[in-house]
Amino acid sequence: MIADGPSRTGDRGRPRSPPRTTRGTIPPPEGGGARSRASGEPGGGYPVIADGSSRAGARGAAPGRRAPGSERRSLRGSIRPPPEGEGREAARRAWGPVSDLRVLGVGAGYFSQFQYLGWRNIASVECVGIANRDAGKARALADRYGIRDVYTDLAAALDATRPDLVDIITPPETHRPFVALCVDRGIPAICQKPFGRDWADAVAITGHAERAGVPLVIHENFRWEPWYREAKRLIDAGVLGALHGVAFRLRPGDGQGPRAYLDRQPYFQQMPLFLVKETAIHWIDTFRFLMGDVTAVYAQLRRINPAIAGEDAGYIVFEFAGGATGLFDGNRLNDHVAQNPRRTMGEAWIEGERGVLRLDGDARLWWKPHHGPETEHAYDRGPDDTFGGGACEWLQRHVVAHFRSGAPLENTARAYLANLLVQAAVYRSAATHRRVELATFDPLQPAAPDAGTASA
Repeated sequence: MIADGPSRTGDRGRPRSPPRTTRGTIPPPEGGGARSRASGEPGGGYPVIADGSSRAGARGAAPGRRAPGSERRSLRGSIRPPPEGEGREAARRAWGPVSDLRVLGVGAGYFSQFQYLGWRNIASVECVGIANRDAGKARALADRYGIRDVYTDLAAALDATRPDLVDIITPPETHRPFVALCVDRGIPAICQKPFGRDWADAVAITGHAERAGVPLVIHENFRWEPWYREAKRLIDAGVLGALHGVAFRLRPGDGQGPRAYLDRQPYFQQMPLFLVKETAIHWIDTFRFLMGDVTAVYAQLRRINPAIAGEDAGYIVFEFAGGATGLFDGNRLNDHVAQNPRRTMGEAWIEGERGVLRLDGDARLWWKPHHGPETEHAYDRGPDDTFGGGACEWLQRHVVAHFRSGAPLENTARAYLANLLVQAAVYRSAATHRRVELATFDPLQPAAPDAGTASA
């Protein structure tokens, strides 16, 4: 176990300069640029779980497992009642539920199972239905997770169930109309990634929600994997000292041959933008969570498997505002040493002035102090029988904590635009073979004429 170290200062005790904010061309919120109460991005640590206790030490309530003897408990009495005479709609506009949080799920694809599992495991949440165009798939999930009602039309589902929150687990082309149906009814939503069809679509969706004053959160869950929450805790405790760099080597081993991805997520094969938009975006967000704002990127991308449309391998070099650097080395065809290559999907290294923190393929963390031996750092890795150590449920518990107590939200739509700006810069860099600085980059403007052309 690593003992918490001093705060993140240099050897001479000088505090590190605060990182510069790099907004690039992210449009500011309407209304004078005031921050919404949901726009904060807190640091590491475990979320507050449904009964108000800290996750640390609450092993009986680990994601994927309900604590023995637990039952669904009403939130009534623990939060403010609706304003007198205005009813539930006014309470929604005030961003607070009035009893158990009623959640409507939208979608029945492969990944939705992990989100319905997470909602089932949270005592204060009732999943009131699933809306999906294929009623058979929705019914199978509903029966599996104890959800009563199934709908094939989202508008009808919203009006019938009157949920407090909607979890949109559908492809990008559905996000704008589905979020609009929720926002226009004053219902907060969580939206799956990739968020929107493209940059302009994501900006438009975000603006619609902000103008209506309705919270919109992006379901970006990798930062909620227990190993990254623990890494963030150690960074914030000063264990690593001033950060030098971060690297992740993606090797899930699921991308070889003509049947790559067909058994789980077949649409992967047809995505013209694949590795970065579908996969590396997770580490764009996680690197920002761990290291701070990205100021510049340089990328080389390529396609190895001819059976797919998009890129499936590449390198991305990051520069961070605090002076550190990052490397994402992605290759979906090869695997790595792990009992389950999809648990962490690869291996990571975080380097600081006091040592190196390493993540292996079995979700173990290893600490090597400068000039010292490497030893395993004990921490709660979460369950090994669900996705990402229960990352979906951690994110969901975080959102529930916001609606219970007003705690700041991570990865609001507004905050998530920073990830999409970096993503667009990565593709621009790969196309032009040039380093791209975020402060001057505009995704809607074409590359300079002399910047080169995209490689095949």
